[in-house]
Amino acid sequence: MVPARLAALTKAGFAVQIQAGAGQAAGFSDDAYRERGATVVADRQALIAAGDVVLQVRTPGANPQNGMADIPRYKAGALIVGFAEPLVQKAATEAMARQGVILMAVELIPRISRAQSMDALSSMASLAGYKAVLLAANELPRICPMMMTAAGTITPAKVLVIGAGVAGLQAIATARRLGAVVSGYDVRPAVKEQIQSLGAKFIELPLETSDAQTAGGYAKEQSVEQQRKQQELMAGAVREADVVISTAAVPGKKAPVLVTADMVRQMRAGSVIIDLAAATGGNCELTQPDKRVDANGVCILGPTNLPSTVSLHASELYSNNLCQLLLHLTKDARLVLDDADQITRDTMVTRGGQVTNPMVQKALGLDQIAERKDVT
Repeated sequence: MVPARLAALTKAGFAVQIQAGAGQAAGFSDDAYRERGATVVADRQALIAAGDVVLQVRTPGANPQNGMADIPRYKAGALIVGFAEPLVQKAATEAMARQGVILMAVELIPRISRAQSMDALSSMASLAGYKAVLLAANELPRICPMMMTAAGTITPAKVLVIGAGVAGLQAIATARRLGAVVSGYDVRPAVKEQIQSLGAKFIELPLETSDAQTAGGYAKEQSVEQQRKQQELMAGAVREADVVISTAAVPGKKAPVLVTADMVRQMRAGSVIIDLAAATGGNCELTQPDKRVDANGVCILGPTNLPSTVSLHASELYSNNLCQLLLHLTKDARLVLDDADQITRDTMVTRGGQVTNPMVQKALGLDQIAERKDVT
């Protein structure tokens, strides 16, 4: 939460408390929050226990090492909002249900027009795509743009972006602004025009892709044979690239391996791979999360939290996402959770002591739920 968003919450009827020091890493002092009407609380455990609504970056599911200890402190019936990784974190999700809290996972916000201002996943992905290009440019032993000098002409760097979701499109746009020659690939043919509109070349591979995306616009998991064929066809593009930025991910699944160790061996020394799918296994076979790997002169980086490196803007965007969601759930200074509303229904994970989200149930292998209770 940033101080500038507090006025909207207090106007809606919320009394806001914030953990002492929570904004310091992003440049916001405790006094800045006090000046906007918030109460600064030093005791984190007491803050969590008192909250009717708890807004977090990472709820226990997305913070399994430290967050599980918070679950017994949540007030029964409290609304907990944040990243939760509900499609893969079964223990945390079930524990939240047993605690009786209402968990809303921001990564499940539907990609519909009226929910765009609440879409935290897209906000953070855009920052990650931008920062990935800067990270690659810093590692390259060459510059990105073409440059004509008295000593000769420098040819531009070649950048390949795999995956044209929000992160991938932002990476393409940023690489183009730096003057690189950019190519983009996505298994979804529908994004071809988006890639070309940013000035990049769309790499077309002769694959069967008619059902490559979900109704929500996400890529579907491919079969082993489809992935093998994709690797074979993509090898030439990877070999020619100075920079490969991979962003391909499937919600709730391991990231597909699109860049094999053999493909890396064929790349020029000094080339760079930035694997934004490292947190879910990586698109490159040699990626290690949050570590630097040197493979025959090719630098492979797998950052798992790039938005935190631009903490001020990440905080501003995330705060706006959370405020818009919370205000959407608020009527006459009361929380109203309407199952008939798609945003509420799709984002909610637990309620009334149960895991209520069908997609989460299926991903975690849970039994069918009984009829939900009306809880507001």
